[in-house]
Amino acid sequence: MKNCRITVLKIARHDDLIEKYELPLENPCMMSEGQVFLTNGLEKPENFCDSTWQTLFPFVMTLACGGEGIYGDWMKNPRSAMVSCNDGFRPVSFLVEVVE
Repeated sequence: MKNCRITVLKIARHDDLIEKYELPLENPCMMSEGQVFLTNGLEKPENFCDSTWQTLFPFVMTLACGGEGIYGDWMKNPRSAMVSCNDGFRPVSFLVEVVE
């Protein structure tokens, strides 16, 4: 099984939706752009959001097991995937890639 690197590339914030629909949160997403996490493919990285891990896990597992071309020919690197978390208020875009 291969190791994977998960890099936080972009964090969006939809203040209009937060104001209209979200209850105040004590600790919203604590990730920052440029932050990097490493995983062996099976274990959630330390200090990684549980909900985000559930979203990314199928992509991480596929790549860690040698899978390629998850999106057909969309990605320049076939051993990578661009995946966003499921937070509609503060969506985070991650690059998941195999570590050589």
